[in-house]
Amino acid sequence: MAIKVGDKAPEFQLYASDKQEVSLSDFKGQHVLLLFFPLAFSSTCTQEMCLVRDELTTYHNMECQVLGISVDSLYALARFKAELELNYPVLSDFNKEVSRAYGALYEVWGYGMRGVGKRAAFLVNRVGVVKYAEVLEDASLIPDFASIAGALSRLK
Repeated sequence: MAIKVGDKAPEFQLYASDKQEVSLSDFKGQHVLLLFFPLAFSSTCTQEMCLVRDELTTYHNMECQVLGISVDSLYALARFKAELELNYPVLSDFNKEVSRAYGALYEVWGYGMRGVGKRAAFLVNRVGVVKYAEVLEDASLIPDFASIAGALSRLK
């Protein structure tokens, strides 16, 4: 079941593409935008992550840390981050535990692939409560960044 607005965000520890461990609690006192994406290097994931890269100052000005999360390996994500010059952490949920906890995991996806992450966005406030939640069943769509910005502005 997907996490809903008002739920406590599940804590996690994942490794970033630079092989450093990152936990949600590392950002206590900040807002956090969790962006789950299916597969590095796919066209829609590239588009989404670059949109966020180009608008990162807007998020930082609103005291919000952005974290990308994918079921891809650390090595694939390191290359993805470098090639796209992403300026925010990209975390590997290779074991699919966090994606499952947030309700952002396809059991079966295209081409018979199992355990691919869904595209999803969760805005977590300073005290760990979800203030925006969007899980997309259609991986060709991107989150509603205007609605995310609106939810973030209401947190000030």
